[in-house]
Amino acid sequence: MGHEVLRTARLTLRRPTAADLPAIYALHADPAACAHNPSDAVGTVAEARALYTRWDGQWRRSGYGYWTIWARGTPAGPLGFCGVKPVTLADREVLNLFYRLAPAAWGRGFATEAARAVVAWADRHLAGWPVVARVRPANVASQRVAQRAGLVRAAHLDESGDDGLDWLFATE
Repeated sequence: MGHEVLRTARLTLRRPTAADLPAIYALHADPAACAHNPSDAVGTVAEARALYTRWDGQWRRSGYGYWTIWARGTPAGPLGFCGVKPVTLADREVLNLFYRLAPAAWGRGFATEAARAVVAWADRHLAGWPVVARVRPANVASQRVAQRAGLVRAAHLDESGDDGLDWLFATE
C-alpha cells in the first residue's frame, strides 16, 4: 500500500506531509469548515501539528490514512483532506471515511470525487472492511457526499458522537 497517490479526473490525493501543516491549520481553524464538528476545530498551530502527527502515525502503522486533496493543474494549495482510518463500531472493525474541504471548494463536487476515490481504493486494498461515514443530521451536503460515494443510510448504527448524534452511512 505505502504512499499511494490517488488520481481522479480533477484531483490528486497524496499522503500529507509536514509541508501541509499550514493547510491543516487553516482548514481546522475555520469555523465554517468545522461547523458540524466543532470538536475537530483547532485553535493553535501546535494543535494542528498534533493532528498531523496522528495522521502520520496512522500512515506509518497501516500504510494508509487521510490524503491531501489537490486540484490537478492548480497550484493554489490543497482543497482539503479525505481518507479512511480503522475504528470500532458496534464491536466490529470498520473504516471511518473522513472528508473535509475548505469552504471555497464547496459545491463543486470535489468532496464527492475524493470520497469515491477513497472508497474505491478501500474496496480494492482493504476488501472485507466496511466503510462508514458519520454525519450530523443537519449536514445535508455531507450526507449527499456519503451517498454519492456509494454508502447507504444505516440508521441501526446511529450513535452519539463528540458533537451530538451521528447518522451512519455504510457500504454494508
